[in-house]
Amino acid sequence: MSAGLALPASAAGAADASSARDGHAATRAALDSVVRDGAPGGIVLAEQGHDTWAAHAGTADLATGRKPRADDRFRVGSITKTFVATVMLQLEEEGKLSLDDTVDHWLPGLVQGNGHDGSKIKLRQVLNHTSGIYSYTDDEDFKRKEFGTDFLKHRYDTWTPRQIVRFAMTHRPTFAPGDDWSYSDTNYVIASMVIQKATGHSYAHEIEQRVLSPLHLDSTSLPGTRARVPGPSGRAYSKLTGELAGPGEPNSAIYDVTELNPSFAGAAGEMISTNRDLNRFYRALFSGRLLEEPQLKEMMTTVSIKNMPTFSYGLGLMRLTLSCGTEVWGHNGGIQGSISQTMATADGEHVLSLNFNGDWNVHEQRLVEAEFCGA
Repeated sequence: MSAGLALPASAAGAADASSARDGHAATRAALDSVVRDGAPGGIVLAEQGHDTWAAHAGTADLATGRKPRADDRFRVGSITKTFVATVMLQLEEEGKLSLDDTVDHWLPGLVQGNGHDGSKIKLRQVLNHTSGIYSYTDDEDFKRKEFGTDFLKHRYDTWTPRQIVRFAMTHRPTFAPGDDWSYSDTNYVIASMVIQKATGHSYAHEIEQRVLSPLHLDSTSLPGTRARVPGPSGRAYSKLTGELAGPGEPNSAIYDVTELNPSFAGAAGEMISTNRDLNRFYRALFSGRLLEEPQLKEMMTTVSIKNMPTFSYGLGLMRLTLSCGTEVWGHNGGIQGSISQTMATADGEHVLSLNFNGDWNVHEQRLVEAEFCGA
């Protein structure tokens, strides 16, 4: 979760990202460079207007040598958050909730203890990470258990949303509600619980009915506690360093982490998808097919981040200003063995999705720079 659950990697320099300017040659070169520097394999899909371009590099399965495929499914990590926020805004549109409601209004007594107070936190602050609620994925014991070699003993453990929030409440808040910005996976676990309370259905059901089915995103799923990734798919690999998306030592052990119970991520990052489905989702979102104009505007109203002038965050959406001045919107995602990202222009006309099947030394931002600035 934390790369998809955290901030995007630093943007690559212009010379690195756009050394070639022939069509998608820069993106192709960036894909090759990321695989050369770390991840076993990668896939990318770019769409602009009616033009589509796909590429792959490296290996999808180190045991068999199978090459990556354009239609491979993979765990998308925190890209899940954009789907969750979309459903929350649809519910606001329908008058079933207000983003000015407090967490306590929907989930009384859930967010309390060690300085947390759900009566002072609005749902909007949950979605844009200004709630101050501690992120459970920052806990050192959690990281050791999920992102270190202890993962091998705990990969099939089941976590419930209430258990996750209770665990987060053992820590102090990061700041008072509205005083700052800090990425917190706990926020989106709470959002999923609000969706269930407001609709009577799980957040997964609401995403399936409101987004996946209407858009025919047939390769996208919310696995719950199911450990396997449906085919076609490659394998996912990690060095289990104790930190997701860390550098990893060049000759250290590589572990197959494909099978895992994603309930520890839940609404913060459990989804499985493909590059094609992700592109279709974000194009539909930005073209107004999923939200009315007031809600889409609300979603794209961002919070500026201290000392990060090129990055800001809306409601389940990142906004990046690239080195060439182009502005793109989307989200990145990381979970054990999988680093993903989808970014698009604000009108959805130009969109890029990518995935790497390793979670160490992955500089996925190189591809974003290359695609939107290098051609």
